This record gives sequence, structure tokens and C-alpha cells, in this order.
Amino acid sequence: MKTIRQIGSLAFVMGLFTVVFAGMPWYVTVADDPVIPWWFRIAVYCLLGGILTVLLTLAIEQRKYKRSIEGFPTGETKSQILVLNSLEVPGREITDILGLVQGHTIFAIWLGKDLSAIVRLILGGELTEYTEMMGRARIVAINRMITQAEEMGADAIINVRYTTTSIIGSAAELLAYGTAVKFSK
Repeated sequence: MKTIRQIGSLAFVMGLFTVVFAGMPWYVTVADDPVIPWWFRIAVYCLLGGILTVLLTLAIEQRKYKRSIEGFPTGETKSQILVLNSLEVPGREITDILGLVQGHTIFAIWLGKDLSAIVRLILGGELTEYTEMMGRARIVAINRMITQAEEMGADAIINVRYTTTSIIGSAAELLAYGTAVKFSK
């Protein structure tokens, strides 16, 4: 799928380059009812076909991705690893510090939801589109962090923290990190 999207992106860029840097100057230069040449038509079709290819592959990947994270709709995991934001676990003795574990993701919302959030920004109220986006990002990041801790053989993750950064437009990065530890038996 990634290869098809890259081919679509390449066709788009080549079509755009030809239309902008060759087609438009040619059209402006020829004054009398010009007949559109074959290469200009191909460039326009590459431009449109490239956009369509990229959009279709992204839509297919988005559907696959949504199915893959539907197993964690409430944020609950099937792991036995304890996740805390404190430095110690009451009643348990930490014997080994295994090291830093982290989960990372970057999420964006669909343009339609972005537009509805802009309207809500004007009218007031909670921006539920962004709340849902960050909630899903948090679940993905936590699950990735827990998976890394499981691979290390951890019993718990302590001192858990989150950090977010705005990437572009409505895309946000979320990083969850903490310290993987083992308890005494």
C-alpha cells in the first residue's frame, strides 16, 4: 500500500510540476484559441490521478488502522503490568529498575471534523473532536509503552508522564513514558 501511495505521490508531483512550470507558461504564451497538447493533458491526468491514488490508499489504511485499535475502546489493557504516576508502589518492594519505557504516536483528525471543531470554537463549548483524538492517542501510546515494558519483563511502570506537541494543523504528538520496574517475589 505504501508503494502505491508513493507512486501516486510521484505522479501528483510530476503532474503538478508539468502543469505549473510548463503548461501554464505555454497556455499564456499561445494567445489564439490554443489546442491543448497531449503532454499537458497527461500532466493534468497525472495530477488528478495522483491525488486520487493517495486519497484512496490513505482511506484503505485508515480503515485497517481503525479496526486494529478497536480492541481498546475504553483505554483498558489486558496486561498485568501496573501503571502508576507515583515513585513507589505502596506495599511492594522494587528490586530492579529496568529502565525507561515509552509509547509514542501522532494523531490527526479528518478535515470534516476539523471544520466542525472550528465552528464550535467560534460558538463555544468543548471541542469533542480533539478530545476524542487525544483520548485515542493516549490509549495507543500507553499500550505501546506497556508492550515495551512487557518485553523487558517488568511488573510495573512507575513515574508515568505524558507530553504532547502540536505538529501541524490538527495533528498532535503524544508521548507516554515511565520507568519499568520489577518487584520482589
